[in-house]
Amino acid sequence: MAGLVDRHVAAAREWFPHQYVPWSTGRDFDGPLGGEPWKEDQSVLEPAARSALIVNLLTEDNLPGYHHALAVNSTRDGAWGEWLNRWTAEEDRHASSIRGYLHATRAVDPVALERARMAQVGAGFEPPAAGFLSGVAYVALQELATRISHRNTGRASGDPLCERLMTRIAQDENLHMVVYREILRAALEVAPDQVLVALEENVRSFRMPGHAMPGFAPMAAQIAVAGVYDLRLHHDDVLVPLLRSLKIFDLAGLGPRGEQARDSLAAHLGHLDARARLFVERRAQALAARRRRAREDQTAGAAPVAT
Repeated sequence: MAGLVDRHVAAAREWFPHQYVPWSTGRDFDGPLGGEPWKEDQSVLEPAARSALIVNLLTEDNLPGYHHALAVNSTRDGAWGEWLNRWTAEEDRHASSIRGYLHATRAVDPVALERARMAQVGAGFEPPAAGFLSGVAYVALQELATRISHRNTGRASGDPLCERLMTRIAQDENLHMVVYREILRAALEVAPDQVLVALEENVRSFRMPGHAMPGFAPMAAQIAVAGVYDLRLHHDDVLVPLLRSLKIFDLAGLGPRGEQARDSLAAHLGHLDARARLFVERRAQALAARRRRAREDQTAGAAPVAT
């Protein structure tokens, strides 16, 4: 573990959230300062990008719950304790910088955002399964998923400032994923059956940590339709690369529990791949139908009026 921490520290680059927020675009809100109330037309972002930023921010906001979930199942001494504290400190930059961007650019309703934060953090975070290995397996998946979600959110925003910020946060998430992935790799050499069981359980039951936030379902659907994060990405860019990197389907010498978990993983990947293919097909059909209706409406609007 000490080697992983040292490698992470050497790879990580110091950055400062305040340098990524366009403060010059900001102005006072209504309230004690008597500024201007927020109105929806003040946001230049598309609805899907706004939803993605809200989901990403509220996910990052629940950091105390994630820290507790990892700490309660392990020691806080030595290299692991050092890592857990550093990871928490680095993660804390993400929420502060995203919120700063949203407030300065008036991208979302700040009152609704704060109420959602209170509800999200107030509900806490319940890990899908108990145990240290399960916690590490979940965070390895979640960090990779969050990296992709942040990166694609920046691209979908249409704002170079937002994209720069979200790209920087995604770089953090990738380095964090590497640490948790390498812990799993080391554990496979000692307890492969237990790692396979933990991976299978978390892959099969995986949900983003923000699934309990207010309005998550419609926002997640909007994000999926926009291609920011969907089943196709989850299968192709999260599950398959992680399992391939760990060489899960090449492992030899597994016991009955490990073999059963690996078979279940393969079956789940196949099922998810089929669902992702169907989702992509239906999304393409829906978008084509929407474009067709838009052309028809435009044609009808341009037709001369009969006299």
